[in-house]
Amino acid sequence: MKYAHKARLTAEEVGLKSYIAQTYAALAKSYQALYKQDSGYYYLKLAAPLIDSLNKVEKNNLIRYQNILFTENQNLQRIEQEKTAVQNRNRIVSLLGTLGFILLIALLLYHNNRQKQKTNKVLESTLNNLKSTQSQLIQSEKMASLGELTAGIAHEIQNPLNFVNNFSEVSNELIDEMNAEIEKGDMEEAKAIANDIKQNLEKINHHGKRADAIVKGMLQHSRSSSGGKEPTDINALADEYLRLAYHGLRAKDKSFNATMKTDFDESIGNINIIPQDIGRVILNLITNAFYAVNEKKKSGIVNYEPTVTVSTKQYPLSFGEGRGKVKITVSDNGNGIPQKVLDKIFQPFFTTKPTGQGTGLGLSLSYDIVKAHGGELKVETTEGEGTEFIIKLPMA
Repeated sequence: MKYAHKARLTAEEVGLKSYIAQTYAALAKSYQALYKQDSGYYYLKLAAPLIDSLNKVEKNNLIRYQNILFTENQNLQRIEQEKTAVQNRNRIVSLLGTLGFILLIALLLYHNNRQKQKTNKVLESTLNNLKSTQSQLIQSEKMASLGELTAGIAHEIQNPLNFVNNFSEVSNELIDEMNAEIEKGDMEEAKAIANDIKQNLEKINHHGKRADAIVKGMLQHSRSSSGGKEPTDINALADEYLRLAYHGLRAKDKSFNATMKTDFDESIGNINIIPQDIGRVILNLITNAFYAVNEKKKSGIVNYEPTVTVSTKQYPLSFGEGRGKVKITVSDNGNGIPQKVLDKIFQPFFTTKPTGQGTGLGLSLSYDIVKAHGGELKVETTEGEGTEFIIKLPMA
């Protein structure tokens, strides 16, 4: 009770109604505990109006808070509505912008499509012209290689023709001798002369077939490929084109000379190829090899012997996998190919020869021909020492 009175006095001095009411209530409770109902009732009466006043204030505060809360909710709803309206407006603007952009893109695509159609027509015409030009260039390359062969073929065909002419003349003389011996009645001598004539005729037939084979080879080289593979003696084909290429270059340049070496694997036999196409590849590689050694010789190197080697070798596959592959190698001891151009040598129209001495199509066509046969064409070179072209073909 003592501290309640002190608290009341302090609260009254400060003027805090809530604390004053609490001290009145504490005094009322204390007097009631002492059974002093009058004093307790007195302080209870003092506390009641203060509590009512406080309740009224709290109620008013509550109402005010509710009003503020209501107003705030309205403001929030309004702000939310404005925000939603802005978002909707932004969406509409964005949608209109997107539609406009799509329309612009559609117009650009339409314009580009029209331009592409026009460009395609121009490209189609250009492509047709390029195809025509390509065909002409390929034919020119074929004719160029045929020109290189012509002199060699003339040299090669001259030998069997000389044999045919010589044996024909001798046989003609032997017939006169045989007739003379028959008139004398010496039949034994006549029979011996007849045997000589027969041998001469066999030689004439042999060399005639040789000349016929050379002509057929020339025709095969000049005509377009039929696309049909046939069993071919690759050793004979390589050897023939080696000699033809050599004599062809000798006919054009009497000062040209080179050592020819061959190393053929006789176990290979016939392989299925298109002979005129593979022959064209071998001829191109051999011609390039002769060109390389001739250029090195012209540089004036002392004790240099230009040499071109053509070899073949059979590579069997694993047991039971067929006949395997054949490797055809054309190598020279020329100057080699510089590393900076090595990656370009199989590209169309690339050549290291001076202008007018090469179309740049030989190696490109050779690469395509070998690929079409299911094989591969590779090159190994060392600058200053020489180059080796390797053809690998399936034998079956």
